[in-house]
Amino acid sequence: MSAHSTAEAELRERYRRGGLLGTLTPGTSPAVIVVDLQYGFTEPQYGPGFDLDEVVAATLTLVDTAREHGVPVYFTTIAFPSDGGIGTTWLQKMPAMTVLRAGDRSVEIDARLGMQVGDELVVKQTASAFAHTDLADRLVADGVDTVIVAGATTSGCVRATVVDACAANLPAFVVRECVGDRERGPHDAALLDIDAKYGDVVSLRTALHIVTESFSDNKIKGLS
Repeated sequence: MSAHSTAEAELRERYRRGGLLGTLTPGTSPAVIVVDLQYGFTEPQYGPGFDLDEVVAATLTLVDTAREHGVPVYFTTIAFPSDGGIGTTWLQKMPAMTVLRAGDRSVEIDARLGMQVGDELVVKQTASAFAHTDLADRLVADGVDTVIVAGATTSGCVRATVVDACAANLPAFVVRECVGDRERGPHDAALLDIDAKYGDVVSLRTALHIVTESFSDNKIKGLS
């Protein structure tokens, strides 16, 4: 075991002793939320973009499986109006995102994910998919009781979405292979923080199991 792995294992053990790192149980009506896998993030030619090829490929597997089993898929995209809308403070912190303007190619969902008619699209101007959007209402209308989260960035919009899912009393499962960040440090730290306090970080295998099977503690035990 590497020094990094040993340090994380020790940290996790301290967390457990302190009452963190609980485990969530998925419900019976999941939905997949794909956070901001738009060209502005998946193509490095754009200011906010970086290499997300492996994340996109893994997310396609998740999305295709969800569709095969009648599980709804929600895509989110960041798209600012010409005046910045409600995101002006965020744009001051991340001026690279000024390219993400409504109508620009950068706000379109990456075609490799095969977005289909019937897939939901949530347009946002904040980090969380829930903030200043109607996502929560759409999930309630669809009877969703569990969310499976993919996308970018792990430390930004993914984490913010999971925090708000927790606040909405929705168990959230972040798929390790389906999320990415610009740097490894923020990515790893965000996954640990999410797993400790807000949602469960699981493997793609476990996420596919949640999508395809009925749920019980025994069925998902040991898969993550």
